[in-house]
Amino acid sequence: MDTFTGSVAVIGSGKMGEILAAGMVRAGVCPPGRVLMTDADPARVAEVSARHGFCAAEGNRQAVEASEVVILAVKPKDLAAVMAEIAPCVTDSRLVVSIAAGVTTKSLEAGLGASAAVVRAMPNVASQVGEGMTAICAGNRALERHLVVARQLLEGVGPVIVVEEQYIDAVTAVSGSGPAYIALFAEAMVEAGVTVGLPREIASQLVAQTLKGTAALVTEAGMQPSEVRAAVTSPGGTTAMAVRELERAGVRAAVLDAVQAALDRARMLAEPG
Repeated sequence: MDTFTGSVAVIGSGKMGEILAAGMVRAGVCPPGRVLMTDADPARVAEVSARHGFCAAEGNRQAVEASEVVILAVKPKDLAAVMAEIAPCVTDSRLVVSIAAGVTTKSLEAGLGASAAVVRAMPNVASQVGEGMTAICAGNRALERHLVVARQLLEGVGPVIVVEEQYIDAVTAVSGSGPAYIALFAEAMVEAGVTVGLPREIASQLVAQTLKGTAALVTEAGMQPSEVRAAVTSPGGTTAMAVRELERAGVRAAVLDAVQAALDRARMLAEPG
């Protein structure tokens, strides 16, 4: 695999834009001096660039013209205006990577012009600590080499998988929104610990390490979640009684409903207008 040696324009210096840019630098994929940041708020660009040593571009078009890769890290509602602005600069020598939820590669290609090589990506907030999960898919004009470059850049914040675009909205619903589901459950566990008499600090520490350990059993030991649950659940034991109450409360069904609601919302964001 060739090492990426170009420059990257990150349009949108919000939370995810900063996280992705910092991850690329941290992983050694792109030095900070070759990262050009832009944003609608000049003060935000100055702040982020000063913090990481990035270049603060004067505008979107200037950043695109000076870069081989463009990362669109703006909100879906702002994307059309940004694409209209930079489209004249997007030649077939540039790769455009979009992290806008719900915006299809077809829409991106329509907004950027006939020569645009587009890769759509869905990272999540765990990218902030280098433990993100990102799925990417190629547009009609994106080649294997474009996917290789996108993967190199995005692996700075965690593992990257390539999927067909038909699965991206489901990825959004499962892993894009997933940290919020798990955090909500962890929050409830902490409150439950306090309710049964634990000091909040101790309950928080117990829950945090339990989450970390359980994740390691799945990611490092290769256990399926169902196997972890079964390993902890002795017949007639404390865990069996607890799991019975969770099932009685409909936790499994609630998770299914939550993921479906997120999927429906992602699809709605993809609709024109």
